[in-house]
Parts: sequence; C-alpha cells; structure tokens
Amino acid sequence: MDSKHMQIGEVAARTELSLRTIRHYEETGLVTPSARSQGGFRLYTEADVARLMVIRRMKPLGFTLDQMRDLLDATDRLDAADLPDGDERDALLERVRAYEQAATGKIEDLRVQLSRAEDFAATLRDRLERAAGTVPATGGLGGEDRSR
Repeated sequence: MDSKHMQIGEVAARTELSLRTIRHYEETGLVTPSARSQGGFRLYTEADVARLMVIRRMKPLGFTLDQMRDLLDATDRLDAADLPDGDERDALLERVRAYEQAATGKIEDLRVQLSRAEDFAATLRDRLERAAGTVPATGGLGGEDRSR
C-alpha cells in the first residue's frame, strides 16, 4: 500500500461514516474502492473520500440513493478528461443545478424546522422556570408562536 491509498478504517474516521455504511455504499454502487491490497483490503484515494463526503452531505437532506447516484454520475462526467461538448455538457450542468436548487430548498425547510424547535425548547424552559417559581405564570405552554 502506498501513501496515496487509505484503508477503510481511516476513510471511516475521516468521513465520520461507519465501516458498515461505507460497505453499503459500495454494494449499492455509489462508491468503489480505487484498489485492493494484496490481502484483499479495500483501498481508497482522496477522490473516493470526496465522493463519500458528497453522499454524506446529501443523506441528511433526504436525497435518495438513486438521486445520489444521478448527481455523482453527472459530476463524474463533468470532471472527466474528455469533457462533453455542447448540449450534453449543458444537460449535465442543468442536472447539477437542479440538485443545488433542491438542496437550497431543503435547507430552508430545515431552517423553519429548527426555528420551530428552538421556539418549543424556549417554551419548555419558560414553563420549567415558572414551575420553579422564578418567573410569574402566564398560563399553559403558550408562548409566542413565531412559526412561519
């Protein structure tokens, strides 16, 4: 094994993904180890780690494995040495642009959820403080609703 390759344990540590998850992504065709050691161990490169990081970032946004595969295919083709020309390149860029827009929309949805969760936690804190007698009671779990 040369210094350009990492074993799965190091990749797991760097990506904060479990060994099982990395193997699952291999089984589903999302990532393929760049090489194998003489002993049969999976060996990964920086490009493999970058690919896993794309997957890791897409997962919490609710993208499916098929969507991950589609985006990775588009970016692989755009990064290829023989870059597509004209209409094919434009179509690939449009696919990537659609994922960027979808991610932006999902982020906004998460911001709304986070704001609501923060409001809820603040309401519970207020309730606990009232129960402890440190704040005058205003009744119920009310509180201001800043949801959008």
